[in-house]
Amino acid sequence: MVDMESTPESWARYTPQQRLQRFLIYLFSIAAIVWALTSIDVIWAWVWDSPEQMGDLFGRMIPPDTTNLGTILWVLLETVNIATIATAVAVVVSLPVAYIAAQNTTPNIATLWLGRFILVSSRSVNTIIWALLFVAIFGPGIVAGILAIMFRSIGFIGKLLGEAIEEIDRRPVEALEATGASRMKVILYAIVPQVMPVFWSVSILRWDINLRESTVLGLVGAGGIGLILQGAIDTFNWQEAATVLLAILALVIIGEFVAMALRRRII
Repeated sequence: MVDMESTPESWARYTPQQRLQRFLIYLFSIAAIVWALTSIDVIWAWVWDSPEQMGDLFGRMIPPDTTNLGTILWVLLETVNIATIATAVAVVVSLPVAYIAAQNTTPNIATLWLGRFILVSSRSVNTIIWALLFVAIFGPGIVAGILAIMFRSIGFIGKLLGEAIEEIDRRPVEALEATGASRMKVILYAIVPQVMPVFWSVSILRWDINLRESTVLGLVGAGGIGLILQGAIDTFNWQEAATVLLAILALVIIGEFVAMALRRRII
């Protein structure tokens, strides 16, 4: 007979120690959020007034001014060229960087850390900061914009390509090395075919990102559609600013569809 007075031990998802740890984590997170909110200087009167100000601003943008549409479209094409040229150059430069940054292809530890230093330094600096630096060096214009986008893209492309190289199948490499093939032939016939899909996918993705980033370079004088947008904002020409914003939105949407179509063909 089963002893009805005996009861099985109750099941709990977490042990008392785990519950205490989770409670301390939640408490620390809440304390960090409260500290962050209290440490910043927020003018709450402006926050509560923002819906009314946004409505007033959008009202001034209607209807968009299309008298300067030809110039806007021409500068929009310049923006596309900045993104495309910068991406193409960044792809070429990032290939050797990715090669020396991958553990299974780098010649030695010094080149490994050199490659990773380049990738980290490229990604750690925002595109706008790169643009400010190159505007100070080369002056305002599209050259500074191209270099800013390029230097930012090297770290992104090189990191993903380096990770793809580290994940390749070693058997084709070992087979070619066993036949006495040169290092260049090993790269061309054993490594490149395996990373080529990732190469094209990453390049297209980065071009799509660069297309978006190039629209704001003009705000710091690095060329592109941002120059007209900044001029319209500075002169309080909100109707022209609305036209520029709509043009940027259309460009981003078209770029997204183009990138999706190209990636679909690769996959």
